[in-house]
Amino acid sequence: MAKQIARGIEMTKGVEARLRTVPPVSPDTQASLPEIPSSGASYCTLDDLRHCQGLVLGSPTRFGQMASPLKYFFDNTSDLWLNGDLIDKPFSVFTSSSSLHGGQESTLLSMSLPLLHQGMLYVGIPYSESALHHTTTGGSPYGATHLANEAQGTQLSEDEITLCQSLGKRVASIASQLSSK
Repeated sequence: MAKQIARGIEMTKGVEARLRTVPPVSPDTQASLPEIPSSGASYCTLDDLRHCQGLVLGSPTRFGQMASPLKYFFDNTSDLWLNGDLIDKPFSVFTSSSSLHGGQESTLLSMSLPLLHQGMLYVGIPYSESALHHTTTGGSPYGATHLANEAQGTQLSEDEITLCQSLGKRVASIASQLSSK
């Protein structure tokens, strides 16, 4: 999903997408790995957030909420909040679950709460996006979603790809408009 959203972001002239992840947490809730992952996306830093023009945040659904490592990361962003570093920057959210009614929308909303407290501007998917009307797998006005189960598999459906790219384009377009003011 992140790669499809990044493709949508980069369809906007002059906008670059950067993929980041957060480190896992141990049972005592401390970050449990070195600062640089051995493979995949780099770990997100507060400076990554501070200097972004917009943010698209994703997490697997865990009992209707974002995963613990992401919550832990955002619980440590008080400095950004105190300085107002994220105020008026657009954000959106995405998630995946193994069941259609597995808490996708509540996960999207739970990820939004710390970003709204940071003063960011929520960007959803409007119903003018036709794939939102007929998707049977994933997608919501709250953000992009994916249904990953035995029947669907782990591959994104065409509607999910369309919605991910549309969301990326929308966040990038709004970020570009806001940063040019």
